[in-house]
Amino acid sequence: MPPGARTYRLHTSRGGFAVVDVPPAEGTEPKGVVLSLPGFTGSKEDFTLVHAPLAARGYRSVAVDGRGQYESDGPVDDESAYARARLARDVFAQAEALGPDVPLHLVGHSLGGQIARAAVLEDPSPFRSLTLISSGPARISVSQEQRVTLLRDALARMTMAQCWEAILALGPPEEVGGPARGVGGREHLRRRWLGTSRAQLLATGRQLCTEPDLVDELAAVPLPFHVLSGAHDDTWPVPDLDAMAVRLNAHRTVVVGAGHSPAAERPEPTARALAAFWDGLQAHRGGTATGTATGSRSPA
Repeated sequence: MPPGARTYRLHTSRGGFAVVDVPPAEGTEPKGVVLSLPGFTGSKEDFTLVHAPLAARGYRSVAVDGRGQYESDGPVDDESAYARARLARDVFAQAEALGPDVPLHLVGHSLGGQIARAAVLEDPSPFRSLTLISSGPARISVSQEQRVTLLRDALARMTMAQCWEAILALGPPEEVGGPARGVGGREHLRRRWLGTSRAQLLATGRQLCTEPDLVDELAAVPLPFHVLSGAHDDTWPVPDLDAMAVRLNAHRTVVVGAGHSPAAERPEPTARALAAFWDGLQAHRGGTATGTATGSRSPA
């Protein structure tokens, strides 16, 4: 972790959430706060490698485990606790706890992007911008839906520990519908898996397979948008992400050499692209709150 990094429980009006909180680097001018939401089977650690370069650019970087994810508490059997609207309200509570008077940039990876989208659609006022990382316009691809369905079927019959062993028997976890590749290796993936609520996985997995297209509704929200992804992605095809960026009038970044998890796979160019987007918003603060590029592809 970078200097000054803290791991703690963020106390909010909706309970406590485990976070990693990294301040701006010493000697830099503070520019704002970044709140990052991880994806399905993910955790706050997926953003570990972008904290330092964001801090070097003056951004306080906060990554959070959502309700029922890894080190954040959540019901084990009650799937209703993970309804999209409830998860969006958790984001508002987290934003409020980080401070109402700071520029807050919301970032969501994959599932986290769809949760962030739900929050912004309900009320964009707490946020300065929205960045969707490898998070598409609607439901996931057919191949990924099959993997998620396989996982949900296993969870219905097995304990979390049994399910983990079954996943390992089939192959690398990230390739057979199990925990996504992340920072920290196999042992971290195991701990993260066992710490995550079964109900959270069942509920959010179903949401990924049924999410409607809400891009037009999002485009009507007066916020700057950034669509960032790797150069290849089998969860949402890259052409679909390109088209979504055009519909949102969003800034578009494609991270060369990265797949579905650019923050873990190519952290330096990912962090540079994120900070450049936010810096550009600050430079044009007097303008209108719209996207900075009409779906144009900027490689990083």
